[in-house]
Amino acid sequence: MGIFLLIYDVFEFDDCAGNEDVTFGVSDPGFHVDGDLNLVPLRDLPHSEPVLFIRGLSARADDLAQVDIIGTRGRSDIVGQKLPYRSKRSLLVPNISISENERGPFPKFIGQLISTGEPREQIFRMTGPGADQDPKGLFTIDMNSGAVSVSRSVDREATDSYQLEVSTTDYSGNLIEGPQVFRINVIDQNDNRPIFKEPQYTGEVLEGSPTGTTVMTMTAFDADDPNTDNAVLRYNIVKQSPDKPSPNMFYIDAERGDIVTVIAPTLLDRETLPTTTYELEIMAKDMAGSEVGLTGTTTATITITDKNDHAPEFTHPLFEAHVYEGSTGVVVNLTVDDRDDPATAAWRAMYSIISGDPTQSFEIQTNPDNNEGMLSVVKPLNYEASEFLSLLIKVENEDPLVPDVGYGPSSTATVHVRVEDINEGPVFFPDPLIVTRMENIPVGSFVASLNATDPDILEKQSIRYAVLQDPAGWLSVNPVRGTVNTSASLDRESPYVYDNKYTAVFIATDNGTPPATGTGTLIIHLEDYNDNAPYVLPSVARVCEDTYDVTVAVVGGWDKDLPPNAAPFKIELGTQPDLDKTWNVTRVNSTHSQIRLLRSLKKDNYQLPLLITDSGVPPLSNNTEVKVQVCICNKNRMHCSSAHSHRARFLVPLATLLLTLLCKYIATNSHNNRKLWFFVCFLFSPHPVKLSSFSLLCHSFFVPLVLCFSV
Repeated sequence: MGIFLLIYDVFEFDDCAGNEDVTFGVSDPGFHVDGDLNLVPLRDLPHSEPVLFIRGLSARADDLAQVDIIGTRGRSDIVGQKLPYRSKRSLLVPNISISENERGPFPKFIGQLISTGEPREQIFRMTGPGADQDPKGLFTIDMNSGAVSVSRSVDREATDSYQLEVSTTDYSGNLIEGPQVFRINVIDQNDNRPIFKEPQYTGEVLEGSPTGTTVMTMTAFDADDPNTDNAVLRYNIVKQSPDKPSPNMFYIDAERGDIVTVIAPTLLDRETLPTTTYELEIMAKDMAGSEVGLTGTTTATITITDKNDHAPEFTHPLFEAHVYEGSTGVVVNLTVDDRDDPATAAWRAMYSIISGDPTQSFEIQTNPDNNEGMLSVVKPLNYEASEFLSLLIKVENEDPLVPDVGYGPSSTATVHVRVEDINEGPVFFPDPLIVTRMENIPVGSFVASLNATDPDILEKQSIRYAVLQDPAGWLSVNPVRGTVNTSASLDRESPYVYDNKYTAVFIATDNGTPPATGTGTLIIHLEDYNDNAPYVLPSVARVCEDTYDVTVAVVGGWDKDLPPNAAPFKIELGTQPDLDKTWNVTRVNSTHSQIRLLRSLKKDNYQLPLLITDSGVPPLSNNTEVKVQVCICNKNRMHCSSAHSHRARFLVPLATLLLTLLCKYIATNSHNNRKLWFFVCFLFSPHPVKLSSFSLLCHSFFVPLVLCFSV
């Protein structure tokens, strides 16, 4: 350091390395240092500080110089005359660098802080991380001299620099200079080995890949300073296992860590290599791979993967199978060899039938466990149609073959299938057999003729027929001729008939060894015959007492038969005398008529006789009755009689005759018979108000009875 009493003069700076990349700083912003190391003003200055400081800084040097300014205040011109001045105090704080992992003894001096200006009593103080903050006490400063020391070794990988503040105070604690920031940089040492990101690497390369194919990339990291050679890594393959067919099948890029193939594609053949898996020991070394560099290792496992470069081949050119006609299922297993990797699409086989199966009676499925083709019959074969079949089978892989490989003759095979004859059951034709017959045809009438043939045309066999299912028991069959006749009357209205169809099942049995059977269905469509008389609904009607010329009910005709043996219906009054004086029946439509009451009736139950006739040829009629209840009506309620119907009054004349004879009998017999008569009359009159028809009959003849008893 020097002190200059010159203005605008030249100063010298030498960092012993040519002063490359040196930067200069001036404490007064009105000055700067030019390229020739001249201190020059940037403008006319009316005045200037009496003292300037110039700092020169490069990668190898850091120095400070003081310049005293001699001039006249208030003038822009300066004379080379020294005048009295008072210097300004300044705290000079250089950056300090220390090396990590330094050995003791500690504490160890690492730098000096300087206070410029007039000497006076002062104390240096230092604060910040590493001083009075964690890690506390790592750095200390001599309070009198400003010497900075480190108390123990430091680790750059933990902290690469420390930023602190320094100041000076008097003994009373009054601040003199500062605070000013200064930095302590930690210089790296090569104390960390390279570490790979993965403990073990795995990669794959397809067999036959071109030389230079990238397999994987190895990556390691070093905790040392990345701006130094301490963290510059180089990669190397230490060992290859196994080392066949070449110990140098792979190469690793020393800087990038890319592993590539160096073996020729023809030699990288999965099926000829001694193994499909190779293990490489990889080493990473820092210091750019120099001998003094630290190393780290890992393993890389490389698998040679398969491609479809081998066509599947049948183990035999000819396979034979035997199958019974009429059966289904697997008949033969087709075996193949494939040198590609099992359980891959390059190995898995797909089978197809090229020729010999025009009816598509066969299919082939691949067994996933052993790659065999399972040839199955899916449509039963017929011995009589063909007793020998020859199939041509082709096998391929799921993945296509590589371009320079093709399917050869061994990828096809022939399968001879011999069909074994069995005794087949007779077959009905047509099945079902549908015929139309009129119901109620005479018993023994011809219905149909069954036709069953034996598929075993090469055998001379006879067939016999029998009834298997005849729900109503209406049919019989000739066991030899197969003719079906009625054994009972056919009834279309039977519960065994559905939608006018009656279904029966017959069985045909041949005389083969063992006998075989077949079944056939007969459906008889029954035509309707007018064999059911119509009837009337509803059968009960109600009307209020003392009303007349009103419609009592609308009744409809019903018939189990079908048109034209049913509607239109004719509904009319019965043949009893004088009915038309009380009742009237008129037609509403083809199925319904209305009943009108022409005169009022007393409360009672009346049975109205009706005659209904259908439209069949010949027509059928039915005498029926409608029960009409004449009720007392009040407050919207009907009170109807629960007694017997009023038709009992038609029995009065007959009862009169019988009672007359009974009276004579009682009169001529014992007193016990008289008591019996009174008891009978009493039974038929349980209540004096509500008398039954028979009690009324008894009371009607009360006087004759008295006369009888007086005899």
